[in-house]
Amino acid sequence: MSATQSPSLSRADVERLVRNVLSRQLAGAAAAPAPAGPPNPLVVNISARHVHLTEEHVEILFGKGRTLTPIKDLYQEGYYAAEETVAIVGPRRRMLPNVRVLGPCRGDSQVELAFTDSISLGLDLPVRISGDIQNTPGCLLVGPAGSLELKQGVIRAMRHVHMSPADMAWWGVQNGDAMSLRIESHGCTTVLEDLMVRGGDDRIKLEVHLDTDEGNAVNLENATKVELLKSSSSSCSCKH
Repeated sequence: MSATQSPSLSRADVERLVRNVLSRQLAGAAAAPAPAGPPNPLVVNISARHVHLTEEHVEILFGKGRTLTPIKDLYQEGYYAAEETVAIVGPRRRMLPNVRVLGPCRGDSQVELAFTDSISLGLDLPVRISGDIQNTPGCLLVGPAGSLELKQGVIRAMRHVHMSPADMAWWGVQNGDAMSLRIESHGCTTVLEDLMVRGGDDRIKLEVHLDTDEGNAVNLENATKVELLKSSSSSCSCKH
């Protein structure tokens, strides 16, 4: 009994089959949706020393009936740098002149300084998120129409990242979580930890705020790349 031989494939048949398989695979890859990226571009800005004021304190410092005069919109919608400035006087009677007021007005007046500013004024400032001013030092504010003694409200602002709900969902974080920021700069590439998430509404743009000391230390102005990183832990070891 003779064995049955299977028909052999020619070289042309093999090439045709390979082309068909590759064509189906490439067509499937083209049809697959590309992975979605972050909903918003990352912006990192330096937040220089500044002051937030109540409406009452604006009138004390700048005159009865005065309101803040916007001169430049900030990155976040609805916020602006005002024309008005004040002098900040610390317990050593040293002064920081011409500190910019930011608007709009708030329910509590607050001063945000960098570490080197606090040394100059002789203040031992805690690291706080903006608005958390209980049991913080005060200072003397001097304006062109008057002065006032703040009993509390002077802080070193904790570095933070503003996020919309879409940003938080994409990164898998919540308001109050800690992240890290990696900055690539020539000679001083750095990872800054304890970057607090500040969640907001859909109008909020993805933006990191560093103070002047931090921005100068990482040479932010000449950075070639900035990158947000999820932290393995949400605990913060900063002094509060």
